[in-house]
Order: sequence, then C-alpha cells, then structure tokens
Amino acid sequence: MRLIKVKLPAMGEGVFEATITQWMVSVGDKVKEDDSLVEIATDKVDSEVPAPISGLIKEILVQADEVAKVGQDLLVIQADVENNEESVQEGIISVDTKAESAEYQTEKVELNYDSQKPSIPFKLANGQFLSPLVRRIADKEEISINELNELVGTGINGRITKDDVLRYINVSVSSNVKAVKPDTHIVNSSESVEIIEMSRMRSMIAENMVKSKQVAPHVTSFHEVDVTSIVKWRDQNKASFQKKYGQKLTFTPIFIEAVALAIREYPLINVSVVNKQIHKKNNVNIGMATALPDGNLIVPVIKNADSLSLSGLATQVNDLSQRARTKKLKPDDIQSGTFTITNVGSFGNLSGTPIINQPEVAILAIGAIKKRPAVIETENGDLIGIRSQMILSISYDHRVVDGSLGGMFLKKVADILENFNQKREV
Repeated sequence: MRLIKVKLPAMGEGVFEATITQWMVSVGDKVKEDDSLVEIATDKVDSEVPAPISGLIKEILVQADEVAKVGQDLLVIQADVENNEESVQEGIISVDTKAESAEYQTEKVELNYDSQKPSIPFKLANGQFLSPLVRRIADKEEISINELNELVGTGINGRITKDDVLRYINVSVSSNVKAVKPDTHIVNSSESVEIIEMSRMRSMIAENMVKSKQVAPHVTSFHEVDVTSIVKWRDQNKASFQKKYGQKLTFTPIFIEAVALAIREYPLINVSVVNKQIHKKNNVNIGMATALPDGNLIVPVIKNADSLSLSGLATQVNDLSQRARTKKLKPDDIQSGTFTITNVGSFGNLSGTPIINQPEVAILAIGAIKKRPAVIETENGDLIGIRSQMILSISYDHRVVDGSLGGMFLKKVADILENFNQKREV
C-alpha cells in the first residue's frame, strides 16, 4: 500500500499557520491529481490545497476550524497505483503541495467528486463552471439549477463562489421582501440593537491589529508638507501621461517614489524584528493599504519599488488597486512587504495614526491635500499665498526606531515632495 501524507504548504513570508475552514473531501472519496482537497484561511488570503496525486482519501488529520502549522500533515491519500505507479514509493511519504488562491485558481471539474455526487450539474447555461463545493451547498440547501443560472457571481469572470450561494440562501429564507445582510439579525424587537457577526477576514484583521499594538510600542510623528509643485505638475501632465503610458496618473505613485528614495537614505526603517535580532531588508517592497468594497482592507505590495520609474509605479499601483477591488489578487501580490503606506486622505481625513503592519516597523499615512493660506519666504520678505498642503504622519516601532530616525525619515520624505521638479518630463 502506498500512502501519501499531504502537508500544509508554505504560503509566504510571515505566514506560519492557517485555519482549516472547510474540507472538500471525506474519508473514502476518490480524488484526482489537482482536485481541491481543503479550503484554508490565513490573515492574508483564502486558499485551497490541491491533491498532489490521484487516489483514495484514507484519513483526515486536522479537522475543520482547527489551526495547522506550515509543514504539518493534513491528510493521508492512498495512491492510485494504476495512475501513479512511477510517481510514488512504497510505504508512507509526505508530500509538499502548493496552495492556490480560492478565488483565482482554474476550476478542476470532477463529476465523481463526492462518494454521493451532487445532483446539480457542473455547468451553468452560460457555460460557467460550478465548483464541487458550490454544487454541494446548492444540493444540500435545495437550490435549483434555474436559481443558480440567475445568480450574479462575484468571483473571477463572474464565477459563482461559496459566499454568493450563502448570501442567496440568507436572502431566500428571510420572510421580509428586503434582502437581509449576511450574518446579521435583530436581537430583540423591543431593542434598537443589531448584532453583526464579524466576517472571517474582519476577525483576522482585528486580531492582527491587537497583536501589533501589543508587540510594538507605537510612536507617531507628523509633518506638514507643501505639495503645490506636485499638484500643478500633475494637472499639467496627467493627460499626456495617460496618452504616453496608457495609465492614469494619481498622486500615489509619486508618494511611493518619495518613500522609496527616503528608504535608500534611511535603510534602518526598512527592517523587521525577530526575537532580539533586527533583520534589515535589502529589497524595498512597499505595500499600499487598499479599501475593499465590503469595507475590509488588504495590502497589495509593489516589489522593488525603488527600481521602478514613475510610469512603472503608476502601472503597478493601478493594476494592484483594480485587482484588489475585483478580488483578483494572487497570494504573491500581498506578500513580502517591507514598508506600508495608507492614504487616509482618500476619505477626506487630514491625518491619522495608523497601526503598523507586522512584521514591518513603520507605516506612513498620507493626509488629504487642501488649499490653505501659508507664509511664503522670498528675497523681498514674507508673503501670504494660497498653497496646496498636506500632513504626513508616520507610526513606528519604538523598540528599534527612535524618534530621531523616525523624524529624519519623515522629513526626508517631505523634502523630496516639496522639492519636486515642476519641469520634470513625463
């Protein structure tokens, strides 16, 4: 008998464990290579673990809702000798596999996925495939194929996801004509109180924010910046920039460029703390906090930002922002960040005191750009003029970043922005 132990795969820097959210197979099921075995969730992304080999599910070692460590055995598969005779050895061996983003992996359609296969077809009228998990939920909840044909999927290319089906179930069972928000209910008709269960993603964000505050003593510094030159340059060049590069020119790539240049001068802001060691990162990978339509946040990362031109940064910013909002990010897009920026000004806020994105040691908040009267120093004396100004704030880990380093780094970013060349060519 040839038995294969499937491990929880490595999922990027800083990810050491994952929660088993749902097993998609049971003991006794037959699976083919690349069939989805289990849904897992980390604080960064939802994923599925595929079967590394065809065979029979012999044992499940970690149950749903339990937490597994990277490298821990999840289940045992008895290898299909006929199809895998050259790929396995006698006895019990462990196999590393690779997690795939649940939203973005290619569908693997297997009619005999269940020992008792769902009666729901694996294909909609429009040709869109239904995953085995969606079919099983629909079958159990007695949702017809006609109802599924009417659903609007939120997955890639309009694919119907598990959340789409569960949301539809919540609406359907409501006695009210109005749609009911998922995971919400009125506690008491006599009280004006509504309990909203945290989504898994919101719960993980909450845990990470608390941990960051517990681990890192936060200090925040502020600096007012005159960005009049940047505002004028962008207004003058955004049309030609889009014509030349096919990209919209926002302020974000300009800010990222300034941060990347400042990190070159102050590399000890680009570190992480591991026990009593400081790990200085040679790569400048800048994460940009992005608000999702459901109100949650995600931080896609621009890798090697210090080596990109402004047009390259603009391309990365626009691409990652769009894919974040349409749920098309891949696990690698949100890994390996070394410094994060968050644009609180996009919500009209003048400033903020952001929480550090662990295991980084600093995060920069960009406030709203506002026109204000300001004192302008000239050779002929001081004048009052209308200037475009903003407030930058940086929260830093006081274990390794002192006020001098945090303050000098922030001032360097401000100086780069204030000295922006208004005659710069696109």
